Amino acid sequence: MREKKVREKREIHFGMAILPLVVMIAVMLVTVVWLEQGPHMPLILGTSVASIVAWKYGFTWKEIEEMMYKGIRLALPAVVIIMLVGLTIGAWMGGGIVATMIFYGLKLITPAWFLVAIMIICSIVSLAIGSSWSTMATIGVAGMGIGLSMGIPAGMVAGAVISGAYFGDKMSPLSDTTNLASGLTGTDLFDHIKHMLYTTIPALLIAFGVFTFLGRRFADGNLDMDKITQTSKVMQESFLISPWLLLVPLAVIVMVAMKVPAVPALIVGIIMGFLSQIFIQGGTVTGALTALQEGFTIKTGNELVDNLFDGGGLDSMMYTVSMTIVAMTFGGILEYSGMLKSIMDQLLKVVKSTASLVISTIGACVMTNATCAEQYISIVVPSRMFSQAYKDKGLSSKNLSRALEDGGTLTSVFIPWNTCGVFILGTLGVGVTEYGPYAIINFVVPILSILYAITGFTIVKMSADERERMEAHDAKLLADPSIEDEQMPAHS
Repeated sequence: MREKKVREKREIHFGMAILPLVVMIAVMLVTVVWLEQGPHMPLILGTSVASIVAWKYGFTWKEIEEMMYKGIRLALPAVVIIMLVGLTIGAWMGGGIVATMIFYGLKLITPAWFLVAIMIICSIVSLAIGSSWSTMATIGVAGMGIGLSMGIPAGMVAGAVISGAYFGDKMSPLSDTTNLASGLTGTDLFDHIKHMLYTTIPALLIAFGVFTFLGRRFADGNLDMDKITQTSKVMQESFLISPWLLLVPLAVIVMVAMKVPAVPALIVGIIMGFLSQIFIQGGTVTGALTALQEGFTIKTGNELVDNLFDGGGLDSMMYTVSMTIVAMTFGGILEYSGMLKSIMDQLLKVVKSTASLVISTIGACVMTNATCAEQYISIVVPSRMFSQAYKDKGLSSKNLSRALEDGGTLTSVFIPWNTCGVFILGTLGVGVTEYGPYAIINFVVPILSILYAITGFTIVKMSADERERMEAHDAKLLADPSIEDEQMPAHS
């Protein structure tokens, strides 16, 4: 009987490891920028090239498939949330909840200060509940409607929403990414948050100034106030507007703030929206079910109102779900075949100074966001790769934890195929090319972090007490490596 030949696995060297990434990015530029198509096909091609490279270096097809499945499994919590958000938007539009938030928003917020106001509101809500996704799916959706009703470009509104949502997510002690970065690096949670103030507060002030300046273009005198009045009137005629409906988003926000997991909190919101459409808006059960599946539509004769309330539903999120799955197959092969490690190792070879170490960490986070398409992996992988380098240079772990968040948490929104990028597209209906220039906090923070690294400002050396704590943390991980994997949270 012939023995089955066992293929010998070899370490994938840098040149071949980076090939799938180069091919994917090159094809992505042509497909998305020039041909104006979606990113699915470039990601599938990148996955195919990565599979061939892995096979050439000794991995069996069964092992390569398992790498894809591992990548997809990491994204499953995000996929569930994305689908629930589609149901939430459909239910809340049909139930008049979004209309109520927009109606009172138009009454209370002036156009000139709207961008600043929505950024601050999203910052406060996200800080309270620790979740950028939940903030964007509730306050953000209403904010988009209010801003568009005022004639403010969608990209600006989305940029203000994203800036506020990610400020709160980054600074909240309830945030999963904040706890992940501090936990993986062995940094005290509140030391980590305090150290992030140096980059995040200046970025918030810069965003405040930019949105104040941009808001001057939309002062009352420059807008057709009759159009806003007419929009409010049509909404009143099409929906039963009641402040009691504001209890629905408030209930979801309170539940999340009380650490109720995102899935049951959103399900409660969906049920409340579904019942509101039937018993408050006078809709039928069939119509409410259609809003959940296909999205809500309305025909009022007012184009702006019709566009505002045409969306949501499970079907609307399938593009986002498919992109997430495809991106994670690509990221799974890069991560589990060792290609990403090979690229990171090459990056570490050029690290000579403290400045280059911090800059390399931020760069690695951005690259991981692009290659693995998942915000959490952009924190986990670089933390593994750079932890020892920070210790060797005698640097406090909070320098690493801050760099991970500055480069990983915030830049995820700029990658169209990253789970955060596709979530924003599905939820706010705006793509990266539109909101990117206005997501002020998200790109100013990494820039400030790099400038601080170059100048040495706020770069802290490791104390004797911290060295002892880090050694204990490393010993714990060495004794049980599964602890690190257990720290991976689900999207919220």
